[in-house]
Amino acid sequence: MEHEELKRQVNERIEERTEGMVKLLGSLVDKETVIGNEGPGQEVVIDKFEKMSLEPDVWIPDVDDLREHEGFFETQPYQEVGYEDRPNVVATIKGEGDGPTLALSGHMDVVPVTDSEWDYDPFSMTQKGDRLYGRGTGDMKGGLTACIHAIDCLRDLGIELQGDIYLQSTLEEEDGGVGGILSVLMRGYLPDGAIIAEPKGVPNMGMASAGVRYFKLTVHGKSAHVGYGFEGINALDKAMRLYEALRELDAERKARIDYEPAYRKDPRMRGHETNLNIGMIEAAEWPAIIPGEVELTGRLGWPPGEEPEDVMAELEATIAGVTESDEWLSDHPPELEFFGLQADPHETDPNEELLQVAMRNAEWITGHEGVFYGGSGGNDTRYYKRYYDIPAMSLGPEPNNIHGANEYVTLPSLIETAQSIACTAIDYCGVAET
Repeated sequence: MEHEELKRQVNERIEERTEGMVKLLGSLVDKETVIGNEGPGQEVVIDKFEKMSLEPDVWIPDVDDLREHEGFFETQPYQEVGYEDRPNVVATIKGEGDGPTLALSGHMDVVPVTDSEWDYDPFSMTQKGDRLYGRGTGDMKGGLTACIHAIDCLRDLGIELQGDIYLQSTLEEEDGGVGGILSVLMRGYLPDGAIIAEPKGVPNMGMASAGVRYFKLTVHGKSAHVGYGFEGINALDKAMRLYEALRELDAERKARIDYEPAYRKDPRMRGHETNLNIGMIEAAEWPAIIPGEVELTGRLGWPPGEEPEDVMAELEATIAGVTESDEWLSDHPPELEFFGLQADPHETDPNEELLQVAMRNAEWITGHEGVFYGGSGGNDTRYYKRYYDIPAMSLGPEPNNIHGANEYVTLPSLIETAQSIACTAIDYCGVAET
């Protein structure tokens, strides 16, 4: 393997300085950076970059500029709090030659803690053996910390690369990443390749993401007192006709659509590459009322291979079919609204140089065979590949209970992630002559 002895030195240094990586992760977990409140965590990153003698670029996303991009949509956090006090942070490590530029990225936001079953304070990291507990240790402050630690150790050894490194901490990935990765790309950070350290369980790597749309279907009836129900039209009855039709559409799509990368890692995913789910049903606010209006709120997800307009058209056609067959609905048609998260699918060819280099190094470090997989969920890598044709992948530590109670990351997988990233940077960017 090229640069093998140098990479062994780097891997040893990463292990020797593990305590510093754990300390940094703990400092990040201590900051309650629930999406919309990323600022306090970004201050920790800024301080770390400055201690590394780096000059961070810190900026607030410009929503007017973002609106000009085809991938723009208004995220819920933006609608609620805007972008004030929510900066992105990027540090550039200039290369000594003309090697490829590599972006290493992680998001600062975490999902809220709504589960009371935590055994530990979710916003104060707790170490139990090789497990590091806390909100965001897995998704994805652990991966972000591994990126920073990898580059810190390269610099500590005096290793200079031929290509530039963009070390990035971004916003609101959990709701689509518009103010985060999209803002970073529009600011001009356009690398030759990108790694987002999402928790995939090194050496496994993400190479695709799903299309996602949230939708709300409002069904109209006629409200009445239940004792005089004959005077009303139960909107819930009408909504259930639509609900059953959507269930049938979901089953038909599941039987029709096959995307092998989605189930490479977990065979149970086969047959579930696409999904149409109603997650919320809201009707009347009193049991003695015939509901006059019902809202069905759902998520439509699909793997690469279909364009958004085609998938949404199937949903619209199904709703139209039920509407046309019902006398009341024909005169009082339901209203379909797409809102919130708008992720389009993407796929990066696993034969791209960056992905092959990363896989070779991750397998060498872990001693295990990895797989390229993805396509069942949305993530930020789509911005690189779909809109800028930049090869992008996810490579990160072993996740456990992310978004749930007692979220944790394993320390060995954090170390292996940092080592994989450092070794990939050496091979992909090239080592400057000394």
